[in-house]
Amino acid sequence: MTEKSIAIIGGGPAGLMAADVLSGHGHRVTIYEAMPTLGRKFLLAGKSGLNITHSEDYQRFSRRFGSANERLKAALDAFTPQDVRDWAQSLGTETFVGSSGRVFPTVMKASPLLRAFIHYLEARGVEIRPRHRWTGFAQDGYRFATPDGEMIIQPDAALLALGGASWPKLGSDGQWIPWLRQHGIAVDDFRPANCGFDVDWSPIFQSRFAGEPVKSVTITSALGTTQGEFVISSHGVEGSLIYAHASALRDALEQSGEAVLVLDLAPAKSLVRLQQDLARQPEKASFSTRLRKAAHLDGVKVALLRERVPQIATLESKTQAIYIKALPVPLLRPRPIAEAISSAGGVAWNAVDDGYMLRQRPGLFVAGEMLDWEAPTGGYLLTACFATGRAAGRSMLRWLNNTANMKSN
Repeated sequence: MTEKSIAIIGGGPAGLMAADVLSGHGHRVTIYEAMPTLGRKFLLAGKSGLNITHSEDYQRFSRRFGSANERLKAALDAFTPQDVRDWAQSLGTETFVGSSGRVFPTVMKASPLLRAFIHYLEARGVEIRPRHRWTGFAQDGYRFATPDGEMIIQPDAALLALGGASWPKLGSDGQWIPWLRQHGIAVDDFRPANCGFDVDWSPIFQSRFAGEPVKSVTITSALGTTQGEFVISSHGVEGSLIYAHASALRDALEQSGEAVLVLDLAPAKSLVRLQQDLARQPEKASFSTRLRKAAHLDGVKVALLRERVPQIATLESKTQAIYIKALPVPLLRPRPIAEAISSAGGVAWNAVDDGYMLRQRPGLFVAGEMLDWEAPTGGYLLTACFATGRAAGRSMLRWLNNTANMKSN
């Protein structure tokens, strides 16, 4: 097939993976990135240790994407977590499995892997144009704002990989939404995912415990029960355990206006055992002492009980145990999407075919967080971005080949 010109609009993980596929087949690939450098959100995610993927059983891994499970399966099957690790190793980045099952680069940084990938692509002839912001469609092409003024390109095929709507200061600002909608392309509104929530803390609790971790607890929501830890914030709650249940809590708030975080502050003890241990405590002992000896609770956990159930110290031990095992914490709202780790929403799945091409615009493909899917933290988000970028790149190859064959016949 004759060399074709390919525009990759967006220089994050999905766009870079598509560029890898396309440049490997001899096409002229140009990456257009609005920011001064590529992969800024990728670098932020790896600032304190990059979760490049996850080591859990692949069948379970592939079911972590909610309503998008079936649409993402083919892409994930073609670029599994092990493939991610092999790819990283091919670029000189060794990985290891942490105690949580998450997979990290041995150097615990994202920058060496990103630099190696960019150098690899440039060696293949991929051209990178930073500070080139897509500003919408032009006649048979795409319009960009550049340091040298407006520019219009007319590639043979293009990929949009502009990210979602979280951390907009890093480049994923969702400004492209009206341009797609104007052309009849369905885009579902963005919503925060892997986010914290506002809670109506009392001023005293807020001032004393903001920033305090709450360790060794479980949270129960529509997604099930998970053990871990979270953080009390000045506005409410945040942290990995909260993020694991964020989609269910957010959906409950949207559907009914109410969502309750149910905490088990002593998951190591059954309700019956806890009731027995509390009942054995001397009546003259202080409430804090009884909780410490019977339930191993102190500090922020005791404060949480007092915050949510002010009369807790006067209740019978059986009732106290019930609250310790299932403490309700009403949530007000999710934190703003700009603070979220990721976002739900984006280009609707019915707007793209099985090859990630927009049905309304043949030759224009979409990948990464622009599509309407979400996943928990822990390497799932990044793996799906890689996988959809590669899948879109392969589909672009097929489309270009079919188009060339049609013209020759």
